[in-house]
Amino acid sequence: MNSFKNITNIFLLLLIVVGVSQCASTQKLGGKLPLEIGEVYSEHWVSGVKGGGSGYNLFIPVKSNPDNMVLDSLYFKGKRVKLELKNTSVFVGRFKSEANQRHDIIMNRDPLAEYGNTVAEIAEKIPFELDDTECVVSYKKGHRTLYYKISNIIKKASANYPNVPQNK
Repeated sequence: MNSFKNITNIFLLLLIVVGVSQCASTQKLGGKLPLEIGEVYSEHWVSGVKGGGSGYNLFIPVKSNPDNMVLDSLYFKGKRVKLELKNTSVFVGRFKSEANQRHDIIMNRDPLAEYGNTVAEIAEKIPFELDDTECVVSYKKGHRTLYYKISNIIKKASANYPNVPQNK
């Protein structure tokens, strides 16, 4: 009977530890963004040069930012990127895709000959359940990191960049 009581106590303790650790890692979405944003949109792009890359950018136009708040990161379509501030009025998240990427891999007995190879990216699981028209931005307020969900993201037409001009 005593061993059953010990097993029950260990199980309850384990359950409490797992429950508390899960609560600590859950990201809470904030109620109001401390700046006013415009219509958020995404745009797919493809380079006209073979191996030049492709991906999509997400644009967050800023209408008003009285406290000069800086948005930190963007979670969108299962990925996370750092946001860039473009000309003080638009935050941009740049996501690369696998299409049209250069994949030169050097295989050699000598490990030093393989120095230029790129390491494969490991997909990071984001802590939010989002559909294709939603994203989450993170920002800092004091020492706390806060999160805000943006819905109704508009998908604009693709931006296809032309080939490099030929020398005549």
